[in-house]
Amino acid sequence: MNAKKLSRIAVPIVITLVTIVRGASAHSFPEEENPSAGATVAAPPAQVTIKYDAPIEKLFDSLQVLNAAGQDKAAGAPQVSADGHELSVSIAPLSPGEYTVKWRVVCIDTHHTEGSYSFTVQGNNK
Repeated sequence: MNAKKLSRIAVPIVITLVTIVRGASAHSFPEEENPSAGATVAAPPAQVTIKYDAPIEKLFDSLQVLNAAGQDKAAGAPQVSADGHELSVSIAPLSPGEYTVKWRVVCIDTHHTEGSYSFTVQGNNK
């Protein structure tokens, strides 16, 4: 087989292998948060939702909304959307102040990711 024929066969194989390896090493990272990281909201949200860039496993998720005293204000277990891209949790009524959202997920390829961010509920300015 000459070099020209070999390269026509080898190049598509290499491209396919690189694509498979990249896909296999994927992790799920937040694309969008609601409330968003660093936001100051006028009214307390009823839930916190994080959208991920890759599907997550439903059995291995954690989503906490912690007040300044470290109390979790989540009102129930976190829920994963049908497509596996969103993790959300309902939260108890929040008082004015800063809240820390802590999340931990497992991507469908079994890679773990975790992180946190804060948002603030604005006080009453009467």
